[in-house]
Amino acid sequence: MEERRVRIRDIADELGLSTATVSNVLHGKTNKISDETVQRVQALLEERQYIPSMAGILLAQNSSKIIGVVVNDHEKYEGRTLEDVFIASSINSLSTEIEKNGQFMMIKKTRDTEEIIRFASMWNMDGLVLIGFCDQDYMYLRNHMRIPFVIYDGYCSSAERIYNITIDNYDGGFQAGVCLREKGCRSALCISDNEICVDKERYDGFCAGFGKEKTDFLLVPMQKEQRLAFYQEHLELIRNYEAVFAVSDYYAIELLRFLTAQGIRIPGDMMMIGFDDTPICEMSSPTLTSVRQDVFMRAQIAVQKLKELKERQEIATEIILPVQLIERESTKKSGK
Repeated sequence: MEERRVRIRDIADELGLSTATVSNVLHGKTNKISDETVQRVQALLEERQYIPSMAGILLAQNSSKIIGVVVNDHEKYEGRTLEDVFIASSINSLSTEIEKNGQFMMIKKTRDTEEIIRFASMWNMDGLVLIGFCDQDYMYLRNHMRIPFVIYDGYCSSAERIYNITIDNYDGGFQAGVCLREKGCRSALCISDNEICVDKERYDGFCAGFGKEKTDFLLVPMQKEQRLAFYQEHLELIRNYEAVFAVSDYYAIELLRFLTAQGIRIPGDMMMIGFDDTPICEMSSPTLTSVRQDVFMRAQIAVQKLKELKERQEIATEIILPVQLIERESTKKSGK
């Protein structure tokens, strides 16, 4: 039979002390406790092989060393938010940087700002990284929470006490447009599930690089089943274009597979470019040309800026990171 785990109360009862005294010794708060008592408590803790609760120790300290990462559990992810390739890549890079900094990462997905506040307060977090929320959410959190936070790709009307880390979405779209124009494409289609914020910047940049008069925009459904049906319905329209620029790698590869199944060759009949340069770009067939963002640089800046916000070194800042087009098979010239 497994032995019963030793509790703080057991140690306190055996030494004739209060549980508060034992807890204070355990958490290093010994200013008002005699050296003799500290030694007695420490000796018995070691003898009884007491295993402390890590959560309890962290919460008792001024700095918990916990960084929370909160992702908007948007309906477009259809319950698979953390499986999204960009989200997964971002979390991986944040985990690496947070651990390198001697901190711990906790992840949560939600659409509720009140839940974010409860999550951060419950664990006495040193800071938060928010991914995928909107301006009104950031403003509400700033006014109702003292814990510092940084955001990925945010649009903030007032960035006070918020650090927004974004990328040059416009230039990414521009580079994609120039690439297709220089390869001789005469018409292109941009696909996205919305026409605002980040996606709009990417589309505007693409139009500037490729030529607005030669570019059309197709608004696709957010749900996968509806989106595939939409592609089938608009297949003849899509066939008319010599290139497609998708605002995400996921949409690009999904459409690439759909068109390939319809007998459309990529490259050959059509070229295609995605955005983010996630690992799936090199696993698709053909491999996908995409706009690369440095997720590890973004994570490094996020962790550093959280520290500065906590120490009140930063109060209102935004940084725009550069991007780079990475060419692969999907934009290679090929005879028809």
